[in-house]
Amino acid sequence: MRSDNSHKSELVSQLLYGDCFKIISQKKEWFLINTLADDYEGWIDCKQIKLLPKKEAEKITFETCSYSSQLIHYAESENDQLTSLVLGSNVGACNWLGHHYDGSTFKGALKKSNLLKTASLYLNTPYLWGGKSPLGIDCSGLTQMVYRMNGHSLPRDASQQAQLGETLSFIAESEAGDLAFFDDDEGKIVHVGILLENHHILHAHGKVRIDRIDQTGIYNDELKQHSHKLRIIKKMI
Repeated sequence: MRSDNSHKSELVSQLLYGDCFKIISQKKEWFLINTLADDYEGWIDCKQIKLLPKKEAEKITFETCSYSSQLIHYAESENDQLTSLVLGSNVGACNWLGHHYDGSTFKGALKKSNLLKTASLYLNTPYLWGGKSPLGIDCSGLTQMVYRMNGHSLPRDASQQAQLGETLSFIAESEAGDLAFFDDDEGKIVHVGILLENHHILHAHGKVRIDRIDQTGIYNDELKQHSHKLRIIKKMI
């Protein structure tokens, strides 16, 4: 998904297999869309879509959704053609696309402790602005995908995610799986990560990595300094 109807424009987010959306407008071979799962807007090339009735798209997104739990797998069509899938693909769409998927999945609302297991699958994934896959991901894409695969919805951007949940005053009050948000010099939320046990955080910064966190922010041992300034901690579930 891009900010404008051009392959040269900024990548703002990504659609994975099974993600459904509403078409808002069209400019030549480009569609301006709004995603059903997180109400996010952007432009996509029209070559890789399949038109579905509204009810079917909503059912795939909200009722029959299940997510691939393997880093890379595939779906197979009736004529033996393979479609590559990445971690977090909504394989609940297979029935509507005439595909077969036999890999493992995440389905339904899972325990909070499972968030950490899911998050660890993304370790060392390269940072990619707008990315949402184990081939490239940004900070809010990481938190959104981890929560989504465990049955909990978050908005796309860190600033939107920060508006949800219960605010905690101190790191000591938090649990593994809670989210920490960080701001810039202007006070804008620009970063988010998933809290781990023993004052550590998993986040996407250069790559998906684990760093220490204190009441000041994220401390990078390699740089020997704080890389992000802590703004707020939120309990989402």
